[in-house]
Amino acid sequence: MSVETGPVQVTAEVLGVKQAGAYHHLTLAAPGVAERFRPGSFVSVAVGGPLSAAVLRRALPVYRARPTSGHGGTVESVFEVTDPVTAWLAGLPASTPVDVIGPLGRPFALPKEAVPCVLVADGCASAPLFALAERLRDRGCVVHMLLGATSEARLFGALDARRAARGVTVATQDGSVGIPGGVVEALPDLLRRTAADVVYAAGPDDVLHGVALVAEAHGAWSQTAVDVPAGCGTGLCLSCVLPVVGEDGVTRMVRSCTDGPVFRGDRVRWGDIGTVPTDARGAS
Repeated sequence: MSVETGPVQVTAEVLGVKQAGAYHHLTLAAPGVAERFRPGSFVSVAVGGPLSAAVLRRALPVYRARPTSGHGGTVESVFEVTDPVTAWLAGLPASTPVDVIGPLGRPFALPKEAVPCVLVADGCASAPLFALAERLRDRGCVVHMLLGATSEARLFGALDARRAARGVTVATQDGSVGIPGGVVEALPDLLRRTAADVVYAAGPDDVLHGVALVAEAHGAWSQTAVDVPAGCGTGLCLSCVLPVVGEDGVTRMVRSCTDGPVFRGDRVRWGDIGTVPTDARGAS
């Protein structure tokens, strides 16, 4: 049986939006998208309704995708309300039609052999890692998860993590639950205990940068899922470029939506994000 690949554009239907702690959990009936999903890919959603002045789409990471359901395939995303667009998404009533393109982007690469893996995330950025944990377990990998947040109220998926991983470590900046501090500070000890060969991470750039440095220091290979900003999601608008070093050692400005969102952690020039380095190919 052939596996369907490539993104599709569909008119999805909102099945529901519910509160998930400090975040919102959106479920869409999106046949065709769910069948093509791989962990780490995302969907691009038209926002604001047909009369909206919001011309940019919004990229949403995929929490779960169920190809077979009573709705012919569902896609779930978890997000935080931070602006009028996410407030609009959080207020969508059931049965609202929404234009969706997906799955988009380069997903997480899976190891060829069964190796121990650590999955690291901050806040609701952990959402895409649960489907990844399932795929890794199917390959025989031992999975450990490290979840962080500013406080217990802003953690996401602690219960899911206990079902998805052999071991779960929690860190909060205020010490309200788990280890006091951030995930970057907690990661070295976890890597020593697990002897992980691969580290997967999702979260803000400063967390991804720290995770990449810790992984490299421990001889582990890191894959980092960067945030895809508002835009087209298909590579046309060039609003999501960042500097990444290629296999040839040359820095290029690449698009996080098409060349990513997953990149090798040691290849991203984290300190230069938001700029065009003078040594980047094509820079003036």
